[in-house]
Amino acid sequence: MRALVVEDEPRLARQLSDALGEAGFAVDRAGDGARAEFLGRTEEYDVAVLDLGLPRLDGLSVLRRWREAGISVPVLVLTARESWHEKVEGIDAGADDYMGKPFRIEELLARVRALIRRSRGAGESAIRSGAIVLDPRAGRVTRDGAAVRLTAHEFRVLAYLMHHRGRAVPQTELAEHVYALDADRDSNTIEVFVARLRRKLGAELIETVRGLGYRIGAE
Repeated sequence: MRALVVEDEPRLARQLSDALGEAGFAVDRAGDGARAEFLGRTEEYDVAVLDLGLPRLDGLSVLRRWREAGISVPVLVLTARESWHEKVEGIDAGADDYMGKPFRIEELLARVRALIRRSRGAGESAIRSGAIVLDPRAGRVTRDGAAVRLTAHEFRVLAYLMHHRGRAVPQTELAEHVYALDADRDSNTIEVFVARLRRKLGAELIETVRGLGYRIGAE
């Protein structure tokens, strides 16, 4: 899973990036609105955390331009200004959730996970496919109730496939959502991660759909 953090305060941006990274996300950062708008238009994200008070282009303008361009990424808006009219403006501009500063990182992570669940039409925090259960909140995967240790990249590949159960996901799409912007995005390495997941979780879990990609069953 891949997240975009848009925050011009370096310390907070680093805290958010570190927390999301530890939660299993590949994270890109933008320190101003112009950069954020560009990344939102040119990259694929599963969620964005967007500050409103940004240099070059304010967060509301960024959000409006994303929505006008048909970019439907779930967006959690952050602001130091907690007046009710700014909250309304953020929601009207297309925000999916809203948090005022200061906030607890744990609550932000919970809201981010909830946004992703809602965007995928899932109600429960844990995602299941047969004997496999992935808990994004705990960063934990179990098979028949026993914990299975995965690397960060393996977890991201599995999480993306689990969030898109029943659909064949191309290797290139997986690579876009597993790696951050500055990473070497070799889609061939996805084959390696899928092979490792099959060894750890069972060969039957991930189906290869010839010419289309990989699929995890809907059940």
